[in-house]
Amino acid sequence: MSLAEIKRLARSKATLIRDDVHEMAKSGAGAALAARGIPVARNSQNNIISAFHSFGTEISTFELFDKLVADGWITALPVVVAKNTPLVLRQWKPGDALVLGRWDIQVPPAEAPEVLPDVLLVPLLAFDRRGFRLGYGGGFYDRTLEKLRGLKKVTAIGIAYAGQEMDTIPRDDFDQRLDWIMTEKETFKCG
Repeated sequence: MSLAEIKRLARSKATLIRDDVHEMAKSGAGAALAARGIPVARNSQNNIISAFHSFGTEISTFELFDKLVADGWITALPVVVAKNTPLVLRQWKPGDALVLGRWDIQVPPAEAPEVLPDVLLVPLLAFDRRGFRLGYGGGFYDRTLEKLRGLKKVTAIGIAYAGQEMDTIPRDDFDQRLDWIMTEKETFKCG
């Protein structure tokens, strides 16, 4: 079986698991993330963070997003511009305008400033303790992390339910490693 087929099957399984975990753990999960906060400090050299709005059965990031703004971070959201390209990260905070983007996901409008974040919060279907993630298959975050890491130091934090953990994520050389994982139960450094 090819790696692509192994990943496709793993994504199908991980989606079902996340759907089940979401039903059991969604209450209070987002508040738990926000109460703990992210594992990196904001300072003059580390003050731009790209988050994401939870979609479907992803763990809620709304409370964490509000905390980041209250803590003084410059916040941004990802925008898919084309297949097989990195995401564009546009500055946005709660209350700013949003428009419908690809897959009917709300994104900042084209006139919102593009930023190069110091920290990137990353959605996922599954993760392992080494810092590898199973994404949705488009490679957007892997391309984005590769691009950003070629320009500056960037911290990547996977955001998920604890029940999304797998022993080992199928991966190849293209897959970018996460630095941290945050769940409703714990935050840990990968590796």
